Amino acid sequence: MTRKTQTVKSYFSRSDTSKLNVPDAEWKELLSGALYEVARKGATEQPFTGKYWDNEECGTYFCALCGNTLFRSEAKFSSSSGWPSFFKTVRSNSVRYRKESSMEMEILCGRCGAHLGHLFHDGPPPMGRRFSINSIVLGFEADSLQL
Repeated sequence: MTRKTQTVKSYFSRSDTSKLNVPDAEWKELLSGALYEVARKGATEQPFTGKYWDNEECGTYFCALCGNTLFRSEAKFSSSSGWPSFFKTVRSNSVRYRKESSMEMEILCGRCGAHLGHLFHDGPPPMGRRFSINSIVLGFEADSLQL
């Protein structure tokens, strides 16, 4: 197990919702190059290349950096954009927003501040919102089968 994997796990919690304040220099040491570029520098992965853009399993999506619960599969829809798209978050504080331009809002993890993707206003009714998320910053836990 690499140092990067061991150390990130120290920040990872699926139940703790307290905000993390980790310096960027530390994230750079902890994360792989591609994950760092997306999560901390706001890069965007190429469409149709991420592991979750076409995932149809039932379960919960969470922040790959800190474990914060973000979305449920019931809120995922096919937007044909090439990125996982959701119409609502699990909790109102699951994400934060930062205005990028007159048309776009950046979506950040509500716990660790990782760049997740962008919010667009072309989603399904009644909200009309599309949370377009980079797969690399997501983890996924499938629901267990209920017999």
